[in-house]
Amino acid sequence: MSNIEHTSVVYRVARAEELDAAASLDNSFTTDSVIEVTSSDDGFRLREVPVDPPLRKVFPDDEEDAEPGDEAEDDGTTRVVVALDGDGTLCGAITTEFSAWNSRLIIADVRVAPGHRGRGVGRGLMDRALDHGRELGARTAWLEVTNVNAPAVRAYRRMGFTLCGVDLTLYTGTASEGEQALFMSRPLMT
Repeated sequence: MSNIEHTSVVYRVARAEELDAAASLDNSFTTDSVIEVTSSDDGFRLREVPVDPPLRKVFPDDEEDAEPGDEAEDDGTTRVVVALDGDGTLCGAITTEFSAWNSRLIIADVRVAPGHRGRGVGRGLMDRALDHGRELGARTAWLEVTNVNAPAVRAYRRMGFTLCGVDLTLYTGTASEGEQALFMSRPLMT
């Protein structure tokens, strides 16, 4: 897998009419390993473990009553950047929010169409999001990822993110029951 992005991909802030399509990009994945989280009185232990057969994850809708694109409404802190391939087809999107009180850029959602994964589109989207965070004066970038998404955890680590927290109960009572939330961050200011 190359870290070099294809020059034929165009990145830009999403237009209002693209928000629904960006929110509808397929973000499911299949993985042959997950991050196992064990807790004790002294803390947490994380290790990547194989799963057989491979696990296929299809994310549930955040809210059954939500309309596509609702999470990207312009509240002054939310921004969606899209990636368009050489044919002008939407192939990725990243949604960010800026939290002014703690100068944090929140990576709320990253989506890369399955046929474009492993081609640098996700890194290209993240680079643009992090640059925007720096422009806003964000000191850190922060995101949440499920422990079953080992491919994303590996990708975020390659992008400079490190584990900063764990929540064993975030998904309790949801369609993702039994998974754990991993929080990752990286500094933006030097």
